[in-house]
Amino acid sequence: MSGCVGFGEEYTRVAGFSNRDAGAVILKGTTREPRLGNPPHRVFETPMGMLNAIGLQNPGVDAVVDEILPELDFSETRFIANACGSTIEEYVAVCERFDDSPIDAIEINISCPNIKAGGASFGNYPEASAEVVAACRAATSKPLIAKLSPNQTDIAENARRCIEAGADALAVINTITGMAIDAETRRPIIGNVQGGLSGPAIKPIALLKVKQVYAVAGPLGIPIIGQGGICNATDALEFIIAGATAVGVGTALFYEPLVLKEINNGIRDYLARHGFERVTELVGSLELDIEDSAACG
Repeated sequence: MSGCVGFGEEYTRVAGFSNRDAGAVILKGTTREPRLGNPPHRVFETPMGMLNAIGLQNPGVDAVVDEILPELDFSETRFIANACGSTIEEYVAVCERFDDSPIDAIEINISCPNIKAGGASFGNYPEASAEVVAACRAATSKPLIAKLSPNQTDIAENARRCIEAGADALAVINTITGMAIDAETRRPIIGNVQGGLSGPAIKPIALLKVKQVYAVAGPLGIPIIGQGGICNATDALEFIIAGATAVGVGTALFYEPLVLKEINNGIRDYLARHGFERVTELVGSLELDIEDSAACG
């Protein structure tokens, strides 16, 4: 998941950590111009999760391409940029800059606030999401991954529109909007008031969203990166069974930086125990005994 390992070099100082254990590393969200980010506090631990409101602090796309990418070892793994913007023009500028770089793919963070629409997130509306994806598609030949927001009414429709607009893959899901309050001071704990909730607390929601998006993306062969609360091999396997081709690990790295190796080994053991030769045999293999229907009560 974007940002959790910074720009790909932060965790290399941890003994035993290797980017080779990851199929790809998604770099920190990058904007056209440098950003200082939000005021503190930016991160707060919650029961079974974490709130963050970093505010896209980054040095700007020129610094990332000219100074950071040359320091990365592209022989270790794939590196994916995360493009952010408050206008479609900014998304395009970031994608154009990354297009002329060694980056392997670009993830479009369509959960950024659209300042021309009063701050509403692009990702919460299928039409706005599709506009961003289409504009970025025209700006780069790199593979495009649309990072879908769970804070919307119909994520499957949003996925369909993003695919039609040119997305090569989908990341499901981004964080869920939440907040924390200090009861003694009666003030928000996060300096930005609200932040994105990640970690095990959102896993059931993320699993359902992956299943819903797979119904649209699966028949078209569009891969899904499933993410949201994955902490071990069983979590990862559940996402794959729901329809994810790959899985993203983020919050778990904050308290167990070496978890990627454990997840890889656990998946390998599962395949051997159940007689599968490769992970692709599990993708979307969820078995339903009853007709899929809306839950109630």
